[in-house]
Amino acid sequence: MSKTEPRLKTKYRDEVAPMLREKFGIGNVMATPQLKKISLNMGIGKASKNKGMAESLAGELSLIAGQKALVTRAKVAAATWKLREGDTVGARVTLRGERMWLFMEKLISVAVPRIRDFQGLNPKGFDRRGNYNMGLSEQSLFPDIDLDKVKEVQGMNISFTITGGSDDMSRELLMGLGMPLKKLPAKKGSAA
Repeated sequence: MSKTEPRLKTKYRDEVAPMLREKFGIGNVMATPQLKKISLNMGIGKASKNKGMAESLAGELSLIAGQKALVTRAKVAAATWKLREGDTVGARVTLRGERMWLFMEKLISVAVPRIRDFQGLNPKGFDRRGNYNMGLSEQSLFPDIDLDKVKEVQGMNISFTITGGSDDMSRELLMGLGMPLKKLPAKKGSAA
């Protein structure tokens, strides 16, 4: 890995973490919300029968993440989806540490601004435990993907696991790092 610390990790340590402790009155440094891991998941769908296509999509996910993707297989058969046990159903990768921070920077700085008609990320992607989930409609948003070699446009799910346990704290953490979340709509009955 690189010798210098990722820019977003430095920003978190020097700016975002102190801001969170001050804003939410956190006395213990270890209780400060922090990004623990980022999980990328790509469901393969109709490409599951085509082994070459499945391997190609897993390779693209590996390029995006900077780490080898694991091909996931069906644990049980499901006749309604013509799925047999052992069929390829997706690819996933979990990023931690320095690779996590480098991916986060690439996502915020490069991929998200390339989204067509972008109005901000959905603020309702929090799970009441402080974790955030978002989806991307195509893998070509990342500069690592050679568009000439893309066989099929495929979306992916990105999950951010954040300690702290509160959606409000996690929202402030992500916005402090530069994640362009839409503003939450005002609650009914409150003065605007």
